[in-house]
Formats: sequence, C-alpha cells, structure tokens
Amino acid sequence: MHAKASVRVCDNQLQMIIMRHSIPTCLLSCLAIASAIPVIAMAQIPAPAPAQSSAGAPASALHRPAPEATRVLDQASAEKLLRNTGLTLQWIDWNTRGSAVITRVGTPKGDEWRLRGAQAQAGGPGRLFLDGTITEIGKDYFTFKGLISIDSTPDKGRRCTKDKTWRFAITQNRPYYRLRDFEWCDDLTDYIDIHV
Repeated sequence: MHAKASVRVCDNQLQMIIMRHSIPTCLLSCLAIASAIPVIAMAQIPAPAPAQSSAGAPASALHRPAPEATRVLDQASAEKLLRNTGLTLQWIDWNTRGSAVITRVGTPKGDEWRLRGAQAQAGGPGRLFLDGTITEIGKDYFTFKGLISIDSTPDKGRRCTKDKTWRFAITQNRPYYRLRDFEWCDDLTDYIDIHV
C-alpha cells in the first residue's frame, strides 16, 4: 500500500469516528496527524537519517526534552487514581460518567502516566475532553499537564480549550478528584471530577 493510500484510509476511518461519536473536529486535528504516522510507517517508507550535532547526538534530542517520569509521592493515591470509575462535568451529567483512562508508559527516567478522558452529553452536543500527562501524584492530589476542552455545554456554542498544568484534589473526603481551577474559561464554574 502506498503512503498516500494509507493516509487516505486513515482519514476515512477518522472521519467515521468523528461522525459516529459527534467529536468536534477541532479537538481531533492533532489526532488525525498522529493517527497517520503509524499507518505510514507500516507502508515501509524509509525514515531519514537523524541529523547529528557536533557532539554526535541526534539534533532532535538536543531540542526536545526527554519525557519525565511521573513523580509518585503517595502510592495509595496512585492506586486509587488508576482504579478510577470515570469522569464527569456537571453541565453534561452527574450520573452518567465518561471515561478517564490512565496508561503508564516506560521512559528512561521511569513511568510516565498519561491521562485521556472524555464525556459526551447523551442526545446533545455537550462534550468534555482531557489529554495529557500526570506529572505528580501526592496524598489526595495530582497535577496534570495537558489539554482540557469543554464544547457546547451548558450553552450550545460555548468553547473552552486550554493547555496548561492543572491541579486535581480530593477535599473533605469526597469520592472524587476535582479540578481546582473552577472558572478557568469564561467565569462559569465548571466542576470536572475524576471519580475514585
């Protein structure tokens, strides 16, 4: 299969996912690129040789920091987070949870914990999306570096997207980690919770 044909197949599959799940295309533009990369690699296109610095290391390694391991300061909180039971935004639904998937990826410095979550309004346009890296897990809190996006909730057409370092915490013995930045978008109070 040629590279152009592989990318076209990938684009068609991605469009079917977008239509079937009503995922906003603005959130998936980077996923379309990322999805095409493994397909192109399967087409056996030879990779260019990495540029070398004067010290002999690949030039890309000099400009891009190696992934950092997630700092796990409290093992019980880490286990609780791994066993989470879903994600909610109060505007979408308190009772029907979305997914919050945590994957651990080995790096030379230890495991990097990645979090990807989504919740969709049943029969409506409301969407919540999280994608990034958990940088630290402590006693009843964690920090998350990545994208959070809210689309068309509570009002149709509302769009809030920000990529930064966020803090989630369990307070007052509640059964969830709550995003501690409540009014980060447009002065509405958004309760984003990861249930444990």
